[in-house]
Amino acid sequence: MTDTALAILAHPDDAEFLCAGSLIRLAREHGWRVHIASMTAGDCGSAELLADEISRIRRQEGHDAAGVLGASYHCLEERDLLIFFNDGTLEKVVRLLRQVQPRIVLTHSPADYMVDHEMTSLIVRAAVFGAPIPNFLAERDPGPPLPHIPHLYYCDPIEGKDPLGRDIPPGFCIDISNVVNIKTEMLTRHASQREWLLKHHGMDQYLQAMRDWGRQRGTSCGVAFAEGFRQHLGHSYPQDNLLGEVLGALAS
Repeated sequence: MTDTALAILAHPDDAEFLCAGSLIRLAREHGWRVHIASMTAGDCGSAELLADEISRIRRQEGHDAAGVLGASYHCLEERDLLIFFNDGTLEKVVRLLRQVQPRIVLTHSPADYMVDHEMTSLIVRAAVFGAPIPNFLAERDPGPPLPHIPHLYYCDPIEGKDPLGRDIPPGFCIDISNVVNIKTEMLTRHASQREWLLKHHGMDQYLQAMRDWGRQRGTSCGVAFAEGFRQHLGHSYPQDNLLGEVLGALAS
């Protein structure tokens, strides 16, 4: 049976910034099936286009980016800046988990620069815990429960900082030096976001920013490019580092 990894991030280009290199390695080196999900379609990701139009564009960009990897793309159809912990949103994530049946789940850092990322992290954490419980949402028939809690990992926050600007070091790093060009190719599919980030974040060189962060994280662990992760190790969650065992965990 093929192993499966699922990345659930807030917006359609977040996976390409934060964890696509590791997903590429899982798929191409180890034959894992990969799914990429965004909580929203990125409806606030334009200063010129209406929400429905930019959402349509960004769903397609998410699909196209995942296609570079041969992954499946899912959009959970929440709204930008309105991702909240509630039963409806939690049910969507549980349904996806039960549909995909992943061994590894990747999501945002619990502390990050924007609330959409932090709420996504919390919702995914709750869904990963609840998805194996047969009675959880049973009256809504969300699909067969997972056999056990998947391995849950938090990606680096943007720029490696919490909302107060304090560094959040990774628990370990994954070397993505040999696949960073494929990761860059995936990010190029999100063409709508270059102008938006330039206008709202003052962030030009959309692709270069991703590579610069990967290079900075790589320098900290002795390789050219890397991605950083922390594993959720609370009570009842898996304690072995499956992602690190498969791809080779590096100390930062």
